Amino acid sequence: MPGQTLKLSGACILQVIPALEAGGAERTVLEVAEGIIGAGGRVLVASEGGRLVPALTGLGGAHVTLPMASKNPLVWARTRAALATLVRTEGVDIVHARSRAPAWPALWASRRTGASFVTTYHGAYSGKSTAKLLYNSVMARGDVVIANSRFTESAIREAFADWRFMQGRRIVTIPRGAALGDFDPGAVTPDRLTAAFDVLGGEDRFRILLPGRLTPWKGQAVLIEAARQLQERGLTLRLALLGSPQGHEDYERMLNATIEQAGLSDAVVMPGEWDDMPAAYAWADVAVSASTRPEAFGRVALEAMAMARPVVATDHGGSRETVLPEETGILVEPGQAAPLADALLRLAKEPALGARLSAAGRQRAAQFSTAAMVEATLGVYRDVLEARERKA
Repeated sequence: MPGQTLKLSGACILQVIPALEAGGAERTVLEVAEGIIGAGGRVLVASEGGRLVPALTGLGGAHVTLPMASKNPLVWARTRAALATLVRTEGVDIVHARSRAPAWPALWASRRTGASFVTTYHGAYSGKSTAKLLYNSVMARGDVVIANSRFTESAIREAFADWRFMQGRRIVTIPRGAALGDFDPGAVTPDRLTAAFDVLGGEDRFRILLPGRLTPWKGQAVLIEAARQLQERGLTLRLALLGSPQGHEDYERMLNATIEQAGLSDAVVMPGEWDDMPAAYAWADVAVSASTRPEAFGRVALEAMAMARPVVATDHGGSRETVLPEETGILVEPGQAAPLADALLRLAKEPALGARLSAAGRQRAAQFSTAAMVEATLGVYRDVLEARERKA
């Protein structure tokens, strides 16, 4: 892969993340791990474990189970000591933090052992209080800070403009990418598409897909209301909400009750986690990103465009960097069901519009590849290692 041009022979990189369940940041851990190994380095990941651990070890990485999701400072004290021991024992050169809770003990362990500390700002975190900003600030304290979009970089600079530690801080924008080899319409075999239809149904309906964990800000409730309006307007549809609650079981129950009250029980399916996302996009007539607060990047829109599917996304955050309005997709006002319903109805009634957006979106997606993201990340590692050598 392209990362092989950036040699990391002998280097050991430890990535820390709360858990290795499904999600954009978690998949990025695996993608970067593969790049590190391909470039001759060693990979460690510390997390609470999860369904992606076998994929990590299958690549040749090693997993260490620690309570990385905890926000309890008492737990952090034990975790940072365990991380410091791990860094020393394994000869870790760089600790790369991808979330706030594990980043605090990782920062301490890095400073204690002399390992370099890199962070990736995966989200534009909410909160304006001093306490919340202090908690968030750990993600801006890396020797190098990676922002996953221009929107995220702007959010970092705005949030911490007056904080002393930001003086001279290096921020590198590396957009998240899609694995274009996997997200390729021609790569989805008939049996994979059949398997998607077997679970999701909707052969004779207008098929709408929203992937994302079940949490209120992802906008599932807004899309359900839009689906109710569309059904009232005579559209025969099938809506698939893919994702697990991941601690938001009350929200999942609320969604199920809302679906029933809206008379959509025969139109909406919520199958939980989904392993074959390219097949899910191939199943869909349109993919939706309905997030009510800004996505830091918006991988759903990018993956859908790579799969030559039209996209409807909310008009804020990173979606503005991937979706070109009326060219590769449609942007709508966040949190509002009516404009979302209007956009979906346009696509249902105008197949030529969907075809045009899909073709342009496929070309647009080629600019955001996983390979480019991995290579740029390995470039950051190389720069950090070279800086360490100069100081030695």
